[in-house]
Amino acid sequence: MIFTIARREFQSLFLSPLAWSVLAVIQFILAYLFLTQIETFIAFQSRLAQISHAPGITDIIVAPLFSNAAVILLLVTPLLTMRTLCEERRNKTLTLLLSAPLSTTDIVLGKYLSIIGLLTCIVAMTGLMSLALLFGGELDFGKWFCNLLGLLLLTAAFAALGLYLSSLASHPTIAAIGSFGLLLLLWIIDWKAGLKNQSSDVLEYISMLRHFQNLQSGLLDSQDVLYFVLFCATFLILSIFRLEYERLQK
Repeated sequence: MIFTIARREFQSLFLSPLAWSVLAVIQFILAYLFLTQIETFIAFQSRLAQISHAPGITDIIVAPLFSNAAVILLLVTPLLTMRTLCEERRNKTLTLLLSAPLSTTDIVLGKYLSIIGLLTCIVAMTGLMSLALLFGGELDFGKWFCNLLGLLLLTAAFAALGLYLSSLASHPTIAAIGSFGLLLLLWIIDWKAGLKNQSSDVLEYISMLRHFQNLQSGLLDSQDVLYFVLFCATFLILSIFRLEYERLQK
C-alpha cells in the first residue's frame, strides 16, 4: 500500500503544472550558475596551471553546483511538502483517508516517497549536468558521488521535516513558512561559532550545512550519513504519531 499511495501521489504531482514548473525553473537557474562557474574556471585556468596541487574542475565547478542546488532546494522543498497532509485536512479528505483500511505508516511513507521521487529527479538532473564536463575534462568521481549522495540525503531530510510541518499546520502557507524557517535555522545554526572562531559540538552536530559540507569534501563518514538517516526517521515517526493521534480523535 505504501508504494500504491506513493505512485498515485507522484502521478498527481505531474498531472498538475507545479512539478513541471519547479523542474523547469530549477534547471534553468542551475544551468545559468553552472555556465557561470565554467566561465570562471576558464578565466583562471592559466593561473591554476602554475599552482602545484591546484583544485580541479570537480572542486571549482561541481561542488559549487551542488551547493547552489542545496540552497535552491531548501527554498523549494517547503512548497512541495506544504500540501501533502495539510491540503487533505482542508479538503476534508483526511478523515476519509484515516478511516480507510490503511495504517498511518502507509499514508505517511507513501506521501513521503512521492516527494522523494520528485526530488530525486532534480538531484539526478543536477548530477547529469555535472557529468557534461567529461566532454572537456576529468572528474573526481569519488567527490562527485559524495556530492550526489550528500544532496540526496539533504533533500530527504528537507522533505521529512516539511511533511511533519504539513501534518501539524491548518493551512499550506503556514506549513511552508514553518518548514522554511526551521530548515533555515538548521542551516545557519553553526554560523555564529564559525564567525567567532569558536566551536560547539552540539551546534556542529545539529547543523545540516556542516554534515553536507563534510560529504562535499569527499569524506564519506558514517556519522554524517547517520545524521541524515536519524533526522528523516525522527520526523517521519513524529508525522505518524501525529496522524495516529488525529485518527484517535475522530
